[in-house]
Amino acid sequence: MLLLGIFIVLVFAYGLVSRRLQGTLLTGPMLFTLAGMLVALVLTPGLAMESGGEWFLKVSELTLVLLLFTDACHTSLRELRRDGALSARLLTVGMLLTILLGAVIAWLLFPSLGLWYAAIVATILAPTDAGLGQVIVNSDKVPEKIRETLNVEAGLNDGLSVPLLLFFIVLTGVEAFHEAQGMLLQYLVEQLGYGALIGMLVGGVGGLLLAMSRERGWLAEDGEQMAILSLPILALLLSEAVEASMFIAAFVAGLALQWRYQPRSREDRFYGLLGEWLSHSVFFLFGLMAISALENMQWQYLLYGLLSLTLVRIVPVMLALVGTGLSQRQRLFMGWFGPRGLASIVLGMVFLEQHGSGEGVEMIHQLVVATVLLSVFLHGMTASPGIRWLGRRP
Repeated sequence: MLLLGIFIVLVFAYGLVSRRLQGTLLTGPMLFTLAGMLVALVLTPGLAMESGGEWFLKVSELTLVLLLFTDACHTSLRELRRDGALSARLLTVGMLLTILLGAVIAWLLFPSLGLWYAAIVATILAPTDAGLGQVIVNSDKVPEKIRETLNVEAGLNDGLSVPLLLFFIVLTGVEAFHEAQGMLLQYLVEQLGYGALIGMLVGGVGGLLLAMSRERGWLAEDGEQMAILSLPILALLLSEAVEASMFIAAFVAGLALQWRYQPRSREDRFYGLLGEWLSHSVFFLFGLMAISALENMQWQYLLYGLLSLTLVRIVPVMLALVGTGLSQRQRLFMGWFGPRGLASIVLGMVFLEQHGSGEGVEMIHQLVVATVLLSVFLHGMTASPGIRWLGRRP
């Protein structure tokens, strides 16, 4: 419980100075990542993880489950159909090109990875993190269209990355075509099929019962929050019982909830605080893990991280947004502000848990750590200057 105690004290201290930190270059993810790295240096990485690392791994999975659910249920499908042309481009053409380009560059830089491991690292690093870009999303100086597009993209691309990641993980263990057919069919049924079915049942039935309760005047605001929070956790437990994907179940549950029910507020303060608290714990854990990874870090890993944040992200975004009426500066701004954070950390942990150890696995671990570490600090420090650059007259 040592790590838990240290983390709680750090959260309390962060809260005490949170107002003073507003408007500075220091962000919560930066501070908690640095704190985790300092704790690992004091305790040594091995002792730090033994002191409570497993507990934080479970919290990380829970964090992504809640993130996927809340992002899905707070994304208005009606508004997405009406105003989501830009987001749709980024989530389809942009995302697929990002994974393809990221996989090709990983394969060229690290031929020993092989095709499927290169695709795995590209998929892990494809989702963007709205939390690292809060300064952008909350700034009135950034055009609303750009803010909403980046926010929707970050809210949905982690859910879309999960099935692709699981798909590539299965392919790493396939050696023959006939074996691939059987394994992929089993994968589709157990992971995607059962996960989606659980999500539809939990979200659909839960939404129906919530709507009935609201119509009868039985539903208090606090009770609504507790009931909605129960749904992704229920989806997680049911998925664990049948070995389905908890992430697919949570994401589909959030979408299915909207079948009959809309939460009173899309900007729920309780969920926001809970999500922020949990995300801080993930960045703290990431700092612990980063120290051990940095001991064996090679310059090629940092090079790939820089390419992932620049070339691999910016080129697909620029191509996906051609013909949208956005200026080249606006498209370049949207390309740069695609930070990698919470989703990449948790998806990386999921891959490590499912795949054990090995040369390719260790290399993917190093690449993910290098990219996210660079993103936490580079995107954090360039957010405010980037907003000023976007608003500058050509």
